[in-house]
Amino acid sequence: MTGFVPDPALYPFDSRWFDSSAGRVHYIDEGSGPAIVFCHGSPTWSFLYRHIVRGLRDRYRCIAVDYLGFGLSERPAGFGYTIAEHTAVVGELIDHLRLDDFVLMGQDWGGPIGLGAATTRADRVKGVVLGNTAFWPIEQPANLAFSVIMSSRPMRRRILEQNLLVEKFLLGRTGPHLTRAEADHYRMAQPTKESRRGLAVMPGEIRAARPLLEDLARDVPARLGSKPALAIWGMRDMVFRPKACLPRIRSAFTALEVVELRRAKHFIQEDAPDRIVTAITEHFPR
Repeated sequence: MTGFVPDPALYPFDSRWFDSSAGRVHYIDEGSGPAIVFCHGSPTWSFLYRHIVRGLRDRYRCIAVDYLGFGLSERPAGFGYTIAEHTAVVGELIDHLRLDDFVLMGQDWGGPIGLGAATTRADRVKGVVLGNTAFWPIEQPANLAFSVIMSSRPMRRRILEQNLLVEKFLLGRTGPHLTRAEADHYRMAQPTKESRRGLAVMPGEIRAARPLLEDLARDVPARLGSKPALAIWGMRDMVFRPKACLPRIRSAFTALEVVELRRAKHFIQEDAPDRIVTAITEHFPR
């Protein structure tokens, strides 16, 4: 844990804790009704879903997790912070909460992490919501180059010492419009070099997680492809470009609705939370 305490005016949720096999996990569990599990990407945490949880918790049970090494969760010694390890821990939380007939939402790395947990529990999954993510091996040269460069020793040092992923890619000029207080909540969730070890692993996982992504490319259509599915896409995203990703998602699900967020970029939860709330409410009525 980082010792950071969120402002209840911005993050008005009760913190909950789960002692997983790898470390202590922070999550929120708000509201009642059909359960929705929200999985964030990098370099964010459950704070990313704050507007969506506030908009849905009067009708749904909203569960948003911080992966180990992110947000308010523990940074355990010996944990590798790989996508496979995060997937296993999210699965443990789903089992711990005894969730059944739940909807899974994932964005960025939250897509493969959440889907990895869901494919092995497919009989308990009601539906899937995906936003600006990929669950297949990444082949685009720009993404692979990003992985190589950001995994280099100098760039890893900048991630650890200067919080580069947060400062440049989330809070930089191409990121979402945030207040100073909101930006500080992303900064203070990763306040020290030691607390950013999980962040530093993520770029390399674009290549290192290829076996897991190959499995998901096969297992998602086979095990989840007939579930009701919703793709909510920021059409100005330069990371998961719509023309490259949406056809793959359409081919994986037989009952898919696509909601195009014309003005949204990568962090759709910040750019268009009200549109996301409406889409989920309409696609998965109580």
